[in-house]
Amino acid sequence: MSERLPAHLEATAIVRRIEAEGDFGTILAKGDPDRGSLILLVSRRGKHQACLERALAMDGSYSWRQVGPGPEAEPIALADWSQKRRKFDEDSWLIELDVAEAERFIAEMTSQG
Repeated sequence: MSERLPAHLEATAIVRRIEAEGDFGTILAKGDPDRGSLILLVSRRGKHQACLERALAMDGSYSWRQVGPGPEAEPIALADWSQKRRKFDEDSWLIELDVAEAERFIAEMTSQG
């Protein structure tokens, strides 16, 4: 089984990494500090690109996968989806990232796990 950091440490590390690269990151909603799921709302210049969620695989490892509204989704659709996700899983963390190279970031996250 794959080890992972507590959710609050991983959420903070993601935001710091993004900010160190000159981009913007903020935690919109905090979940369970140890076991909460992480959901990234990735945009480029304020335009939504993807939603990523860290998921547990059958083999016990974790990987990032795309979920929710796709690229260029309307803000209201994204807000509705985010609200439903938080209502469904109150332990989840919602993290907003505005990344200049969003496609690269999404590919990197989904390929490395």
